[in-house]
Amino acid sequence: MFLQTYSVSVKEVMKKDIYFIDIEENFCKVFDYLMKNSKKEVLVLKEGKLDGIITISDISKMVDKDISQIAISDVMTDNLISIGTEETLANVRLLMLKNCIGRIPVLSNNKVVGIIREEIIRDYFYRGVEESEQAIEHIFDNISEAVCVLDNKGRVVIWNKNAEKLYGLKIDEIKGKPLRKYFPNAIDLKIFETKESVKNIYHSPKEGYHVIISASPIIINDKLYGVISTEKDISEIEELQKELKKAKDKIQVLENKIDQDGLDPFDRIIGHSKKIIDKIDIAKQIAPTNVSVLLTGESGTGKEEFAKAIHKYSGLSGKFVPVNCSAIPSELFESEFFGYERGAFTGARKEGKIGFFELAKDGTLFLDEIGDLPLSMQAKLLRVLQDKKIKKVGGERYIPVDVRIISATNKNLVDMIEKKQFREDLYYRINVIEIELPPLRERKEDIVLFIDYFLKEICIENDKEVLSINNDVVNFLIDYPWRGNIRELRNVIEHMAIMCRGDTITKDLIPKYMLKDGIEGFYSMDLNKSVENLEIFLIKEALRSTNGSRIKAAKLLNIPRTTLHSKMKKYHLYD
Repeated sequence: MFLQTYSVSVKEVMKKDIYFIDIEENFCKVFDYLMKNSKKEVLVLKEGKLDGIITISDISKMVDKDISQIAISDVMTDNLISIGTEETLANVRLLMLKNCIGRIPVLSNNKVVGIIREEIIRDYFYRGVEESEQAIEHIFDNISEAVCVLDNKGRVVIWNKNAEKLYGLKIDEIKGKPLRKYFPNAIDLKIFETKESVKNIYHSPKEGYHVIISASPIIINDKLYGVISTEKDISEIEELQKELKKAKDKIQVLENKIDQDGLDPFDRIIGHSKKIIDKIDIAKQIAPTNVSVLLTGESGTGKEEFAKAIHKYSGLSGKFVPVNCSAIPSELFESEFFGYERGAFTGARKEGKIGFFELAKDGTLFLDEIGDLPLSMQAKLLRVLQDKKIKKVGGERYIPVDVRIISATNKNLVDMIEKKQFREDLYYRINVIEIELPPLRERKEDIVLFIDYFLKEICIENDKEVLSINNDVVNFLIDYPWRGNIRELRNVIEHMAIMCRGDTITKDLIPKYMLKDGIEGFYSMDLNKSVENLEIFLIKEALRSTNGSRIKAAKLLNIPRTTLHSKMKKYHLYD
């Protein structure tokens, strides 16, 4: 299938899991089916022939109507586009884009024999990408000269076997690293400035090395994507250039299709307020670089979602590996982060274990709640970030690690440094760029968007018709201070949606702790009594907003867990 994905005929890939219904049938059947199979569709027959189609988007237009009174003909799309079994995926994709549709029935002799959905085309395309990458790697490794490809930041992305032999550098040592670090005088680096190709130039990139080099910028749609160079025999230059041009053209085709079909990962970040848009702009600017990022802000502000978006936007080939630093005992730090060899210690897995750093190879390691990392573990982490290599527990060799680090905390690390609770050198290592996410109370214009999103999500998850919500409830939620931020807001929406027995959420469904009567009695001329009342209220609120998790509640209150347990005991707040 290498680079021939879109020439495949639809009969080879079409799906046959089709749900048919007669136009005279009850619409409730259609509704029930699509609620349980939202990614599919219902084909409508009239006198045995295809007459229309109904999708989940058609259903969404009827949410405010009584479905028992709806006829199938009122909902279905009847100006159908269909295709034959010999049509190619390339033409089908163009049809879908032109007509803004996500599925097309396949007919043979005027009879429905299958259906093509957009995810079928997408899956085949990504399979083609994987096969193409393998094929291109094979091509480069079988070219008799050294080949180097840099990205637009001057980092090595392709380093074939002959480059390894020529310079004695393995691909694992140099891939993802700046070429300037190893070859400060390389012609490839000058191409970034001139954006012009050079051919058959004698060059000595490093003392003791003498090559004939050709190098070209990789420019697609007037944008510089990187540089490709070959170090080779003059006699074979023309033939090699042809092979490399073919490979570059294939890469360009794949990159163009990814650009067309891909989505902006920051679209998952809900909000149109200036404060959040400014943070997204900063994140997009630094995402393609390899700088370390520190995400700060109160608990529940969406730091992990931001980290995921930065990773996806960066284009890194490796995985996004999230790690909750507060949940790792100090005695397991090395085995969890670095992994261990088979038989490293009693109770170890026979096959050994891969650590977080290896899992995140060529990707992103997200260190959540890094402020909770004990000092002894901070020192070990700093060593790895400085040396960029690890040694497994029970192992003898060092393993190089090329990992992007994104950290997050809701604590003031500067204060912790002053109190000797956090290492200053580690702070500067993880905090090249800091992005402070605003609390929900500072982006009130986004609260309505969150309410709408969470309400739909929760109702669909719980097989409920999407509920309406009274304006006075919305206004109350906008004015509420949201100490638990987005996480607390979702919990509140879930509570109200589950407890609602009608079709509209009203003010009586708001959790009692949020209402004004929840803080009555706080104020007293007895200062000690007023403080006690306030502490009781805040502890209860924190426990409710974290679903009873004392660890999370302590973090939300910004007090040690031991202090929380002590106060709960004092005020008789244990279950």
